[in-house]
Amino acid sequence: MQKHILPIRIYYEDTDVGGTVYHANYLKFFERARTESLRTLGFELGELLKNEDTGFVVSSIEVDFLQAAELDQLLYVVTEIIEVRHASIRYTQCLHRDTAEGTLLCRAKVRIACVDGQKRPRRIPKLLLVEIKK
Repeated sequence: MQKHILPIRIYYEDTDVGGTVYHANYLKFFERARTESLRTLGFELGELLKNEDTGFVVSSIEVDFLQAAELDQLLYVVTEIIEVRHASIRYTQCLHRDTAEGTLLCRAKVRIACVDGQKRPRRIPKLLLVEIKK
């Protein structure tokens, strides 16, 4: 299925006083990458909510922190969809240093659920499913 690569520069705001990335920021990097991967398919999250009454929430996440990311490093989030169901998408996401195949710093398995504007489960819109499965 789809593979997306997002470069991320580490800024001071991402780190603790020692210049090491704070652990919760890895989740932010992964969220940005999932959003951008949908954008490359032609889908904006705000437009999906407004026009399709469709949003996404993280329903599960498993994260392995392998090495620390540091101030000023250029990292690459590699996002791959590994499974699509009627109302959910499963991803693997990896954060690499230097290149998209460089040193692996962190990896996650993420499941997002499709919801409507009231946060009730709903099916993924057909147009999005078609683009994901290309």
